[in-house]
Amino acid sequence: MVKIAVTGACGRMGRVIAGLCAERADCEITAGVDKVGEKYADFPVYKSVFDLPEKPDVIIDFSHPSALSDLLSYCKMNSVPAVIATTGYTDEERAEITAASAQIPVFFTFNMSLGINLLAELAKKAAQVLGGQFDIEIVEKHHNQKKDAPSGTAIMLAEAINEELGNRNHYVYDRHSVRKPRDKDEIGLHSVRGGTIVGEHDIIFAGHDEVITLSHSAQSREVFAAGAVNAAVFLSGKSAGLYAMSDLIKEG
Repeated sequence: MVKIAVTGACGRMGRVIAGLCAERADCEITAGVDKVGEKYADFPVYKSVFDLPEKPDVIIDFSHPSALSDLLSYCKMNSVPAVIATTGYTDEERAEITAASAQIPVFFTFNMSLGINLLAELAKKAAQVLGGQFDIEIVEKHHNQKKDAPSGTAIMLAEAINEELGNRNHYVYDRHSVRKPRDKDEIGLHSVRGGTIVGEHDIIFAGHDEVITLSHSAQSREVFAAGAVNAAVFLSGKSAGLYAMSDLIKEG
């Protein structure tokens, strides 16, 4: 039985994770961490990760980028693996995550959905075949409360494609300030915010007289929560290192 603590426990994703774990036999939530401090399930909720009375086997983080330093400090001090599912990190914060993985097991991906990670692999294959001949645009859509744009997932998809193309492309975010024809070596990223859209990502390969679109649509947040819980069970007992969904898939 893997004992899990959830940071951001009182948020929407934290509550979904609590519900999922309550239905599983291989893991349990032993504590939550949230500055709100609201107790809504049969586990205690603390205001700080440093208030946890006992060490969990794994921490799942669905909180906020501002909580990253404290989270990593606690995990390194106590040798606790971390599943980092929060989005909106800066390059410096991502470097901090990578550095921490030298001391503890860290599972980090911009999107916990198995389908999105498959989409990334399909996009890399498409770029391998079509690169240089087709223009590439990524359109992401999310609910009207999402603060970061473009989404971390859109950035992940762009980076996967660009790596396949030898990192020769540059990113253009929207086009309202661009007054020139599209460059050949661009990857366009565009954000839509509205309603209660959980998450939609389209990768458009536009060529001469033909367009290929790869798409993924999440119908509920449960797909992300399920991925995070599976990652936590996977990460328990692992050695230090940076893990991603591809590692979980290989082991499965």
